[in-house]
Amino acid sequence: MTEIHPGQRVAVLVDAQNLYHTAQSIYSRNIDYSALLEKAVQDRQLTRAIAYVIRAESPEEESFFEALVDIGFEPKIKDIKTFADGTKKADWDVGMSLDAVTLANHVDTIVLCTGDGDFSRLCSHLRHEGVRVEVMAFKSSTAEELIAASDSFLDLGDRHETFLL
Repeated sequence: MTEIHPGQRVAVLVDAQNLYHTAQSIYSRNIDYSALLEKAVQDRQLTRAIAYVIRAESPEEESFFEALVDIGFEPKIKDIKTFADGTKKADWDVGMSLDAVTLANHVDTIVLCTGDGDFSRLCSHLRHEGVRVEVMAFKSSTAEELIAASDSFLDLGDRHETFLL
């Protein structure tokens, strides 16, 4: 696949829940979205940066959504669904995948910030379409098939002092 160069058009898609839960469970810290976006873009041409988030009705979440906008992300927000048995569910797998496939004709590289192995098939599809796929996540919680399906993988855990607040 294409190497990194300044003229590359890049889209950055962040699975905020996936990164949040890993950062909290391993480091008890939060993601530095500004550092994440800067590294994902790497002096290339940013076409779009989308952060997929879940509304959990916590008091600080609106300021978090606003901070994402200030950094340069377009937040896409989904409400948690509560089922009759009390279980809750909210994920963005289909939404992220649809956006990635839609953006594929407009970018050279898609950076997926997630460790979710469900995205390995998406990586294979995008690469088949000629799009470079980079994954940024914590290796300790990233599916091996996702790493294998990408063109490059950056372990946020190797540089946690850079990517965590």
